[in-house]
Formats: sequence, structure tokens, C-alpha cells
Amino acid sequence: MQLKGLIKLFTLALILISLFQLSFTFVVNNYEKKQASKVALLVKQESPELKDDALKLAIDDKLRFHLDSLSSQVIYNLGFKKYSYQQAKENELNLGLDLQGGMNVVLEVSLDELVRNMSNNPKDPALNAALSEANTMKANSQADFITLFATAYAKQNPNAKLSSLFVKVGDKDLNFNSSNEDILKKMKAESKDAINRTYRVLLTRIDKFGVAQPNVNLDIERGIISVELAGVNNPERVRNILQSTAKLEFWETYSQHEIAQNIVKADEELRLMLAGKKDTSLANIATNADTNNVASTNKSDTASLSSLLGTKTDTSKTDTSTANMSDEEKMAKARKENPLRSFLLGGFDVRQNPKTGEVINTPQVSYVYIRDTAQINRYLAMDVVKNQFPKDLKFLYGMADKELREKEKVCILYAIKKRPGVDEPKLGGDHITDTRQDYDRVTGQPDVQMTMDNIGARTWEKLTGDNVGKPIAIVLDNLVYSAPAPSERISGGSSNITGSFSVEEAKDLANILKTGKLPAPAKIVQEQVVGPTLGKEAVNGGLLSFVISFLVIFILMLVYYNTAGWVANIALILNLLFTIGVLAALHATLTAAGIAGLVLTIGMAVDTNVIIFERIKEELKLGKSHENAVNEGYRRSLNPVLDGHITVLMTAIILFIFGLGPVLGFATTQIIGILLSLFCGILVSRLITDMRMKKGKHFNYFTKFSDKLFQSFHFHFIEWRKKAYAISVVVLILGIASLFYGFDYGVEFAGGRSYTVRMEKSAKTADIRTLLKDKFVEFPIVKTIGNANQVNITTAYKIKDPSKDVENEVRVKLYEGLKTGGYINANVTENEFVTTNKYIMSSQTVLPTISDDLKKGAIWAAIWSLIIISAYIFIRFRKWQYSVGTLVALLHDIFVTLAVFSFLRRVVPFALEIDQHFIAAVLTVIGFSMNDTVIVFDRIREYFRKRPGHSKTEIINAAINDTLSRTIMTSLTVFITLLVLFLFGGEVTKGFAFAMMIGVFTGTYSSIFVAAPILIDLDKQDKLSNEIDKDLHIEELKKMA
Repeated sequence: MQLKGLIKLFTLALILISLFQLSFTFVVNNYEKKQASKVALLVKQESPELKDDALKLAIDDKLRFHLDSLSSQVIYNLGFKKYSYQQAKENELNLGLDLQGGMNVVLEVSLDELVRNMSNNPKDPALNAALSEANTMKANSQADFITLFATAYAKQNPNAKLSSLFVKVGDKDLNFNSSNEDILKKMKAESKDAINRTYRVLLTRIDKFGVAQPNVNLDIERGIISVELAGVNNPERVRNILQSTAKLEFWETYSQHEIAQNIVKADEELRLMLAGKKDTSLANIATNADTNNVASTNKSDTASLSSLLGTKTDTSKTDTSTANMSDEEKMAKARKENPLRSFLLGGFDVRQNPKTGEVINTPQVSYVYIRDTAQINRYLAMDVVKNQFPKDLKFLYGMADKELREKEKVCILYAIKKRPGVDEPKLGGDHITDTRQDYDRVTGQPDVQMTMDNIGARTWEKLTGDNVGKPIAIVLDNLVYSAPAPSERISGGSSNITGSFSVEEAKDLANILKTGKLPAPAKIVQEQVVGPTLGKEAVNGGLLSFVISFLVIFILMLVYYNTAGWVANIALILNLLFTIGVLAALHATLTAAGIAGLVLTIGMAVDTNVIIFERIKEELKLGKSHENAVNEGYRRSLNPVLDGHITVLMTAIILFIFGLGPVLGFATTQIIGILLSLFCGILVSRLITDMRMKKGKHFNYFTKFSDKLFQSFHFHFIEWRKKAYAISVVVLILGIASLFYGFDYGVEFAGGRSYTVRMEKSAKTADIRTLLKDKFVEFPIVKTIGNANQVNITTAYKIKDPSKDVENEVRVKLYEGLKTGGYINANVTENEFVTTNKYIMSSQTVLPTISDDLKKGAIWAAIWSLIIISAYIFIRFRKWQYSVGTLVALLHDIFVTLAVFSFLRRVVPFALEIDQHFIAAVLTVIGFSMNDTVIVFDRIREYFRKRPGHSKTEIINAAINDTLSRTIMTSLTVFITLLVLFLFGGEVTKGFAFAMMIGVFTGTYSSIFVAAPILIDLDKQDKLSNEIDKDLHIEELKKMA
């Protein structure tokens, strides 16, 4: 073997680099364990009354701040270089959220809003109709959004020019004569720029979030941003930070007492309309309340809405008609008599200045339940209601005190005063130059201090001067944070946002405002939340399956290959060390799917040595010397080894391109493992073998167990092919039938919200489905996950509702349903169930838009895998028969897997879902199945060269029989690792492992009974036998020389 010195140097370098990189993980883990012990002891001493979850939460909070304070402390001294805790932490092996808990979010940049902002008439009906159509088309197209918009606009307006919509006065690049192509070119450039700027703004926000080593990826063509935040324990905080557009506005307000009578009038008009006693056509042309008339309300009329609402509760004390009513009946009566006011809870009394007697302006109209906001919005949007209020009034919701919004689930309804004819405030956030978290000088509560530029300072000075004593609403993304009333004109351009903030909330708000407004809104279309408990279970399951797989394969190599098994085991150990070391060096993230990739790497890594060793054994049985057998074994095995690895590598790369989230971790691990498997399996193992032979010794490749195994096999595979064809036809029918019989789709493909819930007692899934139907309107999908008291519940309830409160509403309904059935203890509070990870172990949300995108990606990934592998086989073997045989075998494997997942999904006691992990398994099977097929094909070509007088039937039968030991051993090693992963790897990888096991089994069958035998029927003109024996030709040339 050439270049032995270079291989030794490279191997040694890889060992040192891998050990160096992994040493950071060891040092950091030990250091954090010691600090955690110290903090736990300190918290117990300071707060001995804390128990269970409260104690754990207190320890976690204190530990986080404690470790932050130690970021600059040196914890790793190598002599020539010292590493602080922060530096060592940045170099450790990252664990994905499914291994330590956290949140994975996929955001889609909303370009429809960007297009509206680019237009000179955002309310144009044709524009909005085309945008709506483009959003619909997006679900079934790979084109970018601007192209879809252009197609929809041209279809609806064939002769219209885009310049009339998108050219503005003073535009330097375009004019009203510009072509549609020029307009679209600029729109595409601006959309890509907006996506990039949105991505950069989100990066800045995430950096300030305080998460160690977040993983953020941008797909600019699809406008998709993937964010993985391992270790976060506050999903709502993540949602707010990532989705906030940071649109800051300062609005003048109406005081509650100014519009109290308008609310009463609107309520009465609405009651009459709902009762059918009012002509709605007259309501639509009713005279709007005049702004000036409202403003000139008699100051002596200080009736507040609370006092008006109070009449309801007062009358209930004396109204005997409600005395015998239940609470539900009383509520129904109130809804009928006061359809609008019955939703308003009051809570804000009109107050007077004790010195002057003047009314103190209060912009808060009322508290309302968050669950009622949708109905209130519907009422407020009706003409019969709108016509009772001033034209320049609009209602917005605001934040209630933290205790009220968490316990009572309420928010505040505010009355905002718009500028005449303009829906923009006098002052916006564009003029804010700096923000920081601080503390209010009067109350001492956390607030956000703001500094404005010169224009903003002058505008703010005039705005506060015009509204002395009148509240000014500070609004962020249409949510009122506070409404302070300036006591005097404020100059200098400084102000603050007050509210019921925690320090963390105030810091988040300051960071959002400081990083700036998103150029285009980003909405969450997929999210996954994994609790730390489930993450720990995934780690334990993954590590257990990894260790068991390693030990089983280690022993198998020694039992089957005698002392040569040590070569395979050394190569295996180095392969795993290098793979994990390279992952750490690249700062890649190890996920549960990544551990599955490592387990699979164990099986595939020894396959290289199995192929080589089996060939060496064949050469030894032919009577060749040990040295010649080794040389021939490595030389003749090189092509099939390379072919097998290249096909698996191609499918892994395709998976990396089309996959999202955790599947990317599997693809990354597999790609690295495959490349290192070639290095260790071929070069390192040959180096070890040569070093031993140089000492006059050699490895023994036979044992009593393996010596006679597979030697007496002389099966007539070709003669049996018609029976195999019959089986394949049945498989084809079942595969096609499965498309009609249906599958259980994972939440990634079905869309919806999925929750893994740990209950107090075991339950039948059918009982839970029936129990939750009343809550979710339709039957949810319920599956047992692992233990009988742990289930996964998936529902599409309100999945298309974009409001922020739907997630909480779904969790509340889940809590109510499970508590009704006794699956949650009666003493568990709603807040405890909804906000902690004690019962909801993990959750995942996928909007229909991204689920459609994932489906398309999966289909294209499978199609491209089949096309690329078939093309590779054609290039490699130069005959189309081999490509067709390959394609038929691969389709056979896919149909078997689909049939199993369709027809057995109601039979097996675990979930069989079509999800990203399933697609990863199918693509891996496509690549791995080629490993066996290529070995057989390569031997067929060799025998056609070496045995020119033999028939095709004899050649192909001999090739299959002679490679049978390789085929069975390579499949067996991988199947064993997958079986271990299936049994011990946990629920995260169970479906993946099962699909892979089916694939490996059928792949072995198709390589033997489909791919090779079909060559007989495809080669009617004996083209396959036209092979040139290159070795013989070289020998003849040598003799001639």
C-alpha cells in the first residue's frame, strides 16, 4: 500500500484532534456538575421551605445566573493555552433540543405584507386578490412568492401593467413605462433583501436571548428560517421575541368616560339587531357619532363604564327572575340582554382630581377575558356597532398586570384616537435610537427607557404638550403596553415604557426595540417543544442502544472473523471517535436522530470490512498465499465498497437538502460517518494488516463457526425468479392499495398541534379520543407512546387561526378533557398543566402551509434519490439493464415499506407514522439496498469476464451464491444495530428503526430475488456478456512486452 506514512500521520492527527475536541465536553460537564451541587446546597439553605418543582425551578434559575457570572473564569489549562468557562462551553459537543429539552421553530417570512408595503396603493382590490391567490398557489409550487404573485396578477388582470401599482413618484430605477419584467426584477431583489434583513434582525434578537449556541439556518429561496434553541424553558417568550415585528407607535386616546354612553348605545342597537327588531339596512347608514360632540361631553357627567356595568350586578341582587337560575342560565340571559356589555368585565372607575374636581382621563375601557376577544372583535366590526362610535376611534387590546393575565386570563380593551383620514400615528418607532431596561424612578418597577432622534424628540415634545393630563398609548405590534398621561411637555427626546413587567420581560422588550423592526413579518409555521424530562429519556435510550449495538457487533466480528475481527473493531472504534470528534469540531448539534445515525454507522462501518474479509476468504480458499489474498481482497473489493458508500452518501446529501429540523442532524452524522468509514475501513484496516504482515504474521479470517457456513449453498435463484415475480406483483398491488387505504401522518405532514402527555393512569386511546371530541369538535389522533400512561395527542383544532392565544386555548381544552376523565389529578391546576413540562412532555405545531411544503420535499427527495442512483448505476456499469434492475428493486423495497406502514398501523402496539423520520429511513434504505445489489452486479460482471463460455443463468446464479455470505453478513450487522435501536432507543427513533428494519430485510430480498434475476429477462440480446477481461488483457500485454 502506497503513502503509508501519510496515512499514519493523518490517522494520528485525527485521533488527537478528536480527543482534544471531546475533552471540552468532559471538562465543561464536570465543572457544571460541581457548580450545580454548590448552588443546590445554597438554595436549600436560603429557602428551606421550597420543595419539588419549586425547588428545582429555583435551583435552575440561580444556577443559570451563577454560571453567567463565571463566564470569564479559567476552567481548562493546557499549559500553552487557557480556556475560560465561556470559551470551553463554545467548544463542547452541542446537544440538540430533543436530548436536553428546548424549542425548535420554523418561521416563514410573510412576503405578502412586504408586497403591500412596496405598492403605492396597498388596498387595491386587484393587488390583494392576486396576493390571496399567490398564497394559495404557494402550497403546491416550488416557485418563489414574487413569481407566484406575478402569475396570479397576470391571470386575473391580463392587460394590466404592474408599474401603475409599484412605481412611486421620484423612483430612480423605475418609471411608469417600465415593463412588468423590470418591476418583478426589482421586487425579487427587494424581497430577497428583506428576507436577509429579517434573518439578520432575528439573529441579533436570538443572540440577546441568552441561549448558548443557538442553531439558526436560512433558506432564502423558500423564505424559511429554522431556529433551534436548546435548553429554553419558556416557549411563549420565544414566540413573542421571534414573531414581534417591532412596530412601535404612540397614539392619542379617548378617555373611558367620553365613550361610555356610546358603548351603551352600541349595546342596545346590537341587541335589537340580534333580536330581529332592527332594520340592519338602516343601521348601515346611521349617522356616526360626531367626534366633537363626544369630546364636549358635559364634565359633570362622570358616569363610568364600570358604573354602567355595575347595574347588571346590582339588579341581579334584587331581580327575582334570576334567583333560581344556574350560572350558565344567568350568563345566557346576560348575553341576550347585553350582547356587547356582557363581555366587558369593567374594572376601571372614573376618578376625579380631588383638588380641581376634573375627570382624570382613563383610556382603559374594560378588562375582558382573552377567550372572548374573537367574539368582541366580531361585534365591534359590525356596522350597527361601529356607527355608534366616532370615526377616528379604534379599539386595541393591552397587557393586564402579570398576576391577572396569568391567573384570570384577562387583557384590557383600550380606546385609541386615530388621526383624521390617516391610519398612522403622529410618532412611530422609526425615530427611536436606543432602548435599555431600567427601573421607574417613582415606582421602582422594571421599565424600558427610550431615546429619540431630533425629529422624534420634536414630535414627542409637541405630542406630550398637546396631551398634558391625557394618556398616550404606547403600542407595539398592535398591543398596548402602557398608556401614561404626561404631567407636562416632555422635551429632550427621552421617555419610558412602563407596565407590569418582570425584569426579563423588560429586557426582551428593550432588545426587540433596539434590534429594529422586521423588514417583513415572520410567522411561526412549525414548532416543537421538548421538555427536559423527555430529553433526558432520549439521551439515556440513545446511549443504551449505542453501547449495546457496539458490544454486539464487536463480539460478532471476533466470533465470525477470528483475529481479523480485531482489525474491524479497531476501525470501528476509530470511526466512531472521528465522527463524534468531527461533529464537535464543526460545532454541529447531536440530536436523537443523530444518535440513531451513529448507531447505524456502527453497522455500516463494519460492512466495509465484511466485504473485504469475505473476498480475502474466497482468495485464500483458491489456494493463494496470505499476502496475495490480502492484496486481491482489498483490490477487488474497492469498487463495490466505493459504490455502496457513494449511493448511501448521495441519499444522505439529498436528505440534508430537503430535510428540516432534527432530520438534518441524522443526515449530517451519516455523511460524516460514511466518509470516515471509507477512510477507516479501507486505509486504516489495510495499514494495520500490512503492519502485522511486515512482522511475518497474519490475521486468521476463519473460525469453526464461520468456516463451513454458507459454503454448501447452491441455490437456483434464476429458476425461482417467476415465483419471485409473483411475490413482487403482490407487493406492487399492496403498495398501490396502501395509497388508497391510507396512512397515519405525523404532525409534520398532517398539520396540527401534537402533544406528548404523561397521565396519572393508563388509558385506552379510543376512550381519550371520545373524551376529547367534545373539546376539539372532531376526533383527535391519539397514540400510546412507550408506557400505557403516556400518549401523543394530535388535533387540527383552530390550526389556521393565527392569533397568539390559540395555543393556550388548545392546552386548556386538553387539560379540561383529561381532567374530566380522571387522567389528571383533581388537585392539578390549569396553570400547572398548561405552563410546566410536568404533564405535557413535548409539543409540536405545524401549520398546513409548511406541512404541504414538507410533503412536497419528501416526494421530491425520494424521486431524486431514485433518479440519481439509477443514473449512477448506468454510468458505473455502462448498461441500461443494470439501471432498470436497480430501479425495480428499489421500487419493490419502497412499496413493501409503504404497505407495512399502511396495513399494520392499527395492528402493532407502537406508532407507524409517515413523517420526516420515515422519509429519512426510506432514503437511507434506498442507499443501503444498493450496497448488496452492487456487490452482486459487480460479481456478475466479473464472472462474465472470467467465464466466457458459461450461460447467463449459470453466471448469475453463481454470482448470487458466491456473494451470499457478504450479502447476509452486511445486512445482518445493520439489522442487529437497528433491532437494538428499536428495542432500546426510545420512542423518538422507534418508527425510524422499524422502517429501516423492514427496508434492510426487503433490500436483501430484492438484491437476491429481484435485481439480479430480472437481468435475464431484460437481456434478450445477450449484451451483458460483452465484457472485457482487463486483467487478462494486461497480462497479455506484459507477455508481449
